[in-house]
Amino acid sequence: MEATPLSSSRGQESGAGNPTPSPPSTPLSPSPSPSPSPSPSPSPSRLWRPAAQRNLRNQWSKLLSTKDRWVSAASEGRSRATSLVNAYLSRKYLPEMDLGVLKDMPGIRQKACDKLAQKQELYCNMLISSYKEMVVAVSHLVKASSSMRCFLKGSVAGPLVQFCDHPEDKNDFGDGGGIPVFSSLPISHFENLAQELVEMFALELSLKVYLTTWLAEVNINMNRLSEIFATVEEEMLVRLS
Repeated sequence: MEATPLSSSRGQESGAGNPTPSPPSTPLSPSPSPSPSPSPSPSPSRLWRPAAQRNLRNQWSKLLSTKDRWVSAASEGRSRATSLVNAYLSRKYLPEMDLGVLKDMPGIRQKACDKLAQKQELYCNMLISSYKEMVVAVSHLVKASSSMRCFLKGSVAGPLVQFCDHPEDKNDFGDGGGIPVFSSLPISHFENLAQELVEMFALELSLKVYLTTWLAEVNINMNRLSEIFATVEEEMLVRLS
C-alpha cells in the first residue's frame, strides 16, 4: 500500500490547486516634468539701441539732404540777386546812357525802362522764392535736430518706440541712460553737432533780406560742415549720401 505524501505547509493544503495571486503592484506615477522657465525679458537698452541707431541714421540723412537743399536754393538766389541788382542799376542809369543809333527812336528810353522794371519785379519774386525755400530748409534742419531721441513706452517686454522731443514718461530722457548709440558717442553728442549745424544756417538766414549777403555765405563754415558729417559717418560706419 503506497503512502500518501503530506503537504509541507498549511498554505499549500488550502490553496495547492488555486494559489492566491499576489496583490498587484501600484504603478509609480511619473514625476511631473519641470515647467520651462520663462525666458528673461530683454533689457531696455537692448531694445532701445537698434531703434535709436535707425532713428539717428534717418535724422542725419535728412540733415544732409536738407543742407544740399539749402545750397541749391542759395546758389539760385545768388544768381537771381545779381540779376535783380543789374536790372535796378540799368534802370537807374538809363536816362544818362548813350543809346547810340537807337536814341532817336520815339519812346525808346521809356520802353527800355518799362522792360527793366518788369525784369526787376520778376527777379525780385524769384529771389523771394529762393528765400522761402531756404526758410523751409532751416525749418527741416531744426525738426531733424530735435528728433534724435528715442523713447520707450509700454511694458519692458514689448515696448513701443516713439521718436519725438516730448516723452510721455518724465523719467525717460530718450538717450538710453547716456550709453553710446554706435561705438562711443551718446545721443547728446549727436545733438550738439546738429545744433552747431543749425545755428550756422539760422544766422545766415537772418542776413539774407540784405542783398549784398547773397554774394557769400557769411555764417556758414563749409569746412566745419564737412567735418561734422564726416564725424557722424565715421561713428555710424555708414555713408549718409
